[in-house]
Amino acid sequence: MFLHPSATKGVCGSASIVAMKLTSRVFLFVALLAICAGASRAQTGSIQFDAHIRASAGVDEPVRGANFYLLRKSYADIEAEAKAMVPPVKMDDFIDKLDVSKELKVWMKKNKRVHLSGEDFIKLITPEDMIVVPEFYKVYVERLQGDQTVTIPKPKYNEKDKDKDPTKYEEQMAEYKKQIKEFLIANPTSSQGLDLGLEDVDPGHKWDVIVTRNKGALDREVTALAEGKYLAARTQTDLDGRGYIRGVPAGTYWLSSLDVDALAGEDRERWDAPLVVAANRETYISLSNINAVQAANTNP
Repeated sequence: MFLHPSATKGVCGSASIVAMKLTSRVFLFVALLAICAGASRAQTGSIQFDAHIRASAGVDEPVRGANFYLLRKSYADIEAEAKAMVPPVKMDDFIDKLDVSKELKVWMKKNKRVHLSGEDFIKLITPEDMIVVPEFYKVYVERLQGDQTVTIPKPKYNEKDKDKDPTKYEEQMAEYKKQIKEFLIANPTSSQGLDLGLEDVDPGHKWDVIVTRNKGALDREVTALAEGKYLAARTQTDLDGRGYIRGVPAGTYWLSSLDVDALAGEDRERWDAPLVVAANRETYISLSNINAVQAANTNP
């Protein structure tokens, strides 16, 4: 089949028109992409920072090779958010579940302490506590009765009277406890070593396990939020303690070392510094002892 030359000319002309239209559309599409890309670039800025710690000798030392995180929320607020999802364990609730006397529970809550060991624990026990708390009293009296180097009051009460004559028994028991209290007041060092006899009732280890597990859960939640939900960028300082972050959308951020110590020699700090990034501009911030959150060596 052959087409007349005039017909061929018509087809080619139509094809040229279509091609021109397609070319125009492609050009327009590319132009729009370029405009959008330019607009996108126009909305970003950059960050430059220096991290130095002033040592005890008064010389600024650069923080080398430290990781810094650009967050959309302050690390302090991120911790608060995490604590709302992983609330701390309550000591009073823990104490309520213990299999100990009600008097010891009252003592623990009053002193905010569940560890029944150490010199600081012994110092907390008053003569009145020693008589009122059954666990303290029992161990203290047994220790004194087994010590041949001391002379303590001898009890006048008789265990048989506990059922036969309860009134007499209670009176004599109260009198004996009074004598024991007076003995302790006169001999304050006689309570030393009391904690050795309380190992079976000391709930301190159980409490430590619960607190450690809770802290682990909290730390994981904080990390997930800081390095996931609120992370905008991260970088590492060079040998001069400088860091750079580019292509940051305009807005308010926090430059943070999270909960990791930034080191310079033997000194250390942590930061959670706010900054504002403007479009088409470089934001500079200097991190030092002055705007550090806290000295990391003060943390437990």
